Amino acid sequence: MVKAMGKTFREWNLDQTLLFPPSVRDFVPPGHLAHFVRDLVVEELDLSEILAAYTEERGYPPYHPAMMTALLLYGYCQGIYSSRRLARACEERVDFMAVSGMQRPDFRTLSEFRKRHLEALKGLFIQVLKLCQRAGLVSLGHVALDGTKLRANASKHKAMSYGRMKQAEARLAAEVDGWLSEAQAADAREDRQYGAKCRGDELPEWVAHKQKRLHQIRQAKAALEAEARAEAQSRDRPRGGGSSGPQGGGPSKPPSGTPKDKAQRNFTDPDSRIMKGRDGFIQAYNAQAAVDADHQVIVARGLSAQASDAPHLVPMVQQIKAHTGRQAREMSADAAYCSEENLKALNRHHIRGYVATGRQYHGQAAATGRRRPPPGSRVEAMALRLKRGGYRSRYRLRKQVVEPVFGQIKQARGFRQFLLRGIEKVAGEWSLVCTAHNVLKLAAAKG
Repeated sequence: MVKAMGKTFREWNLDQTLLFPPSVRDFVPPGHLAHFVRDLVVEELDLSEILAAYTEERGYPPYHPAMMTALLLYGYCQGIYSSRRLARACEERVDFMAVSGMQRPDFRTLSEFRKRHLEALKGLFIQVLKLCQRAGLVSLGHVALDGTKLRANASKHKAMSYGRMKQAEARLAAEVDGWLSEAQAADAREDRQYGAKCRGDELPEWVAHKQKRLHQIRQAKAALEAEARAEAQSRDRPRGGGSSGPQGGGPSKPPSGTPKDKAQRNFTDPDSRIMKGRDGFIQAYNAQAAVDADHQVIVARGLSAQASDAPHLVPMVQQIKAHTGRQAREMSADAAYCSEENLKALNRHHIRGYVATGRQYHGQAAATGRRRPPPGSRVEAMALRLKRGGYRSRYRLRKQVVEPVFGQIKQARGFRQFLLRGIEKVAGEWSLVCTAHNVLKLAAAKG
């Protein structure tokens, strides 16, 4: 004890050694999330797919895959996604030490582990979902579906439209041809001036840079043209119900197979697209989540480069059945998912739908919009169902089920931008985010 100014304080001696070495299990109190995630990975999750990748007997022993998986999963639960921040946390935070056993993997090791086993880590979502189901957290009485636009690891300023590509290709091709001619003339002058021993045939760096830019533009232009041709072929199939167009005023105009001048492609992450978000237009992906109403557990997740939400409803419904073995009894979704095909699909899967048919204005009980749906359509029947339900309609559950989940992911845990690039890798990253969300729900239920 130390006395100062008449008050006794506890001794503070930084040189005091411990009689017995501390245990990492004592770094954080019992019941801490670090213990839960570590034990969950070791005792409950099947990591055979990851372990099977290690077949080489030679070389220095790698970090244990279970420890690396637990470290990644715990980091995602804590809102730490960067491999550099994860590596720093292993050195500075005792809760991460309780997970890693005081091991300190390098950030490159963490990054390579995530990339190498991304497909296997993606499969952990189903395993954790089944554990939530076993714990009674998934009832599938009501499921709410929604999507959110998340920034890609690319700037929208690195995107170029097809119209600009055509202009830039012609301009750059002319510049490069002129510079190549100039470089050849300069080579000939240097040969006469310095002699034959000096090569003098290397292209200047500024010429090579323009050539690389031209090559990138031509690649992106060819990719857009290939997408347009594929879309034209898919739309060229004969449609039933006559040859009239959408408005019944004559035959629809056949697609040309040529990209529109406004069609864009990003040079940094070609799979991402410019989408409209809350903060304006951003380079993004469309992340989907279907959430069970009882405990806000994500029962299906998806990701695409399509800005529209409507094409995602049927795959998400199928995913719920595949993951849980049962189908939801009710499903709510906003107006972005409303279409005759989607409402028909809900009926085919015996799901009672509550899908908005229009925007919900102030004073309205349900999102039925101001335009009247086509008479006799499924959209009209849905609008009538929502109107009859009024303020007691089951549609009201949507906002209090799925939107808080996106708030927890984006605001509480700070996931607002993907770290990886390419739709396959980004889909795996979104799956990890959804897995961490369900792990937290499972921990709260068992804690």
